[in-house]
Amino acid sequence: MKPIVPIEVKAVSAEITAIKTDLLALGVCEGKLSGPAEQVDKKLNGAIAALVKLGDFKGKSGTTGLIYTQSHIGAARVLLVGLGKSDKTDADVLRKAAATVSAKALELKAQTVDVCLHQAVPTVDAEAAVQAITEGLYFGSYRYSEYLSSDGENNQKPSSIKAFIADASKAFVSTAAKAVAAGTIYGSAQNYARTLANRPGNVISPQTLAEEAKKMARQAGLRCTVLDEKALAAKKMGGILAVGQGSANKPRLILLEYKPAKVAKNIPVIGLVGKAITFDSGGISIKPGEGMHDMKYDKSGGIAVLGAMQAIARLKPKARVLGLIPAAENMPSGLAYRPGDIVTTYSGKTVEIQNTDAEGRMILCDAIAYAEQLGCRTIVDIATLTGACVVALGQKRAGVMGNDENLIEQIRAASRQTGERVWHLPCDDEYVELMKSKVADLKNTGGRWAGACTAAAFLGQFVNDARWAHVDMAGVGVWGADEGAAPGSIGFGVRLLSSFVMNQ
Repeated sequence: MKPIVPIEVKAVSAEITAIKTDLLALGVCEGKLSGPAEQVDKKLNGAIAALVKLGDFKGKSGTTGLIYTQSHIGAARVLLVGLGKSDKTDADVLRKAAATVSAKALELKAQTVDVCLHQAVPTVDAEAAVQAITEGLYFGSYRYSEYLSSDGENNQKPSSIKAFIADASKAFVSTAAKAVAAGTIYGSAQNYARTLANRPGNVISPQTLAEEAKKMARQAGLRCTVLDEKALAAKKMGGILAVGQGSANKPRLILLEYKPAKVAKNIPVIGLVGKAITFDSGGISIKPGEGMHDMKYDKSGGIAVLGAMQAIARLKPKARVLGLIPAAENMPSGLAYRPGDIVTTYSGKTVEIQNTDAEGRMILCDAIAYAEQLGCRTIVDIATLTGACVVALGQKRAGVMGNDENLIEQIRAASRQTGERVWHLPCDDEYVELMKSKVADLKNTGGRWAGACTAAAFLGQFVNDARWAHVDMAGVGVWGADEGAAPGSIGFGVRLLSSFVMNQ
């Protein structure tokens, strides 16, 4: 298997025109060159201004212009990166621009890249800008190539990329170092999650995911406990067991625990719960064949929790954090659970199965109830749960629902920081009514309408006193959710969950 191209990011103080690098990236807003761009333009005898005058580059967000310097400055090439209108440029614009830079570096096989983006937007907090740029450089450099036997002429990449966030100020390095370090943690955790999410069902099963979690926990200094099918049966986790019983790959519940070095008396305990269906055929209620190969991504919520726990271990918040990942493979067989079955969940509540493809909520309900029993007073679950959420919100936002308005706002605040957008949807009692069964306490589907809301309302029935929020990331986890991203997972939720925890 081919390794992912490693990237290293540092902050440096340097004279922009003197930097010797394969690629110098300059941020440009519409209608105005930044100070560094003006300096470079002067050395290049007005080449940048000429490009703008011709209309070949106008500084619009998402656009680029490439200039070969002919040795007039230290850099071999100058990449102009559009940031859009200056009054609408924020940290997320810088993050996406930085991703464009590192993606271009891969294309040009550039091994050294110097980035001058933040100077074009002095209104954005310097540390927030540097962290966002660092995260973006990691994101854009990612290509999933583990199973390409040969790179081929069009797939050749540099062996590694060294990226430098450059500024002429000598004080810049010390002020930017903390932001670069944080951005590196977030960016590398997100890319780690992307690789795991991209791996197919014959590689990632509940068992191998549990082994990966143990490996990551050892490296990060986390505690990891795995409940196998016997332990799940002993604890009467009927939801997880029902979904996984049709597969030869038996289910697991992965529990990761982070404790700060100094545990305060009233330390908050936060539970992060992620759905990990390692492959979702739909079970007896089998999905259409078209697009089923992408059902390897139905583990993305659990992978987001795994990546977030890796980041949390390095960020060292003052809260205690439990990451719970219920993992199962939803397959049809003579042993599979059936429509019409009644399942007794860990909470003691019974559920009538009306559709075996509504399996995510069945594994989440056990994990959520268990998280509360373990002492979590704040619980956030994340899942590729419903196609209905994609219909409602498309591929640009995840739905967020819950039982506590303050908690919802905290998720939204983290979303504004990370650029991983969410939209508040309801899951009130009216939706709970749609999930009531005539033969059991609940049923696992609520009919045709408001599927994202009824699914969340179902999960809410397994929470007692804890604050709880549910993130339905079905539309934003993979293809098309982020323009310019490499094919496959974008690792949605890793930075969102990590930032949420850090804000606590």
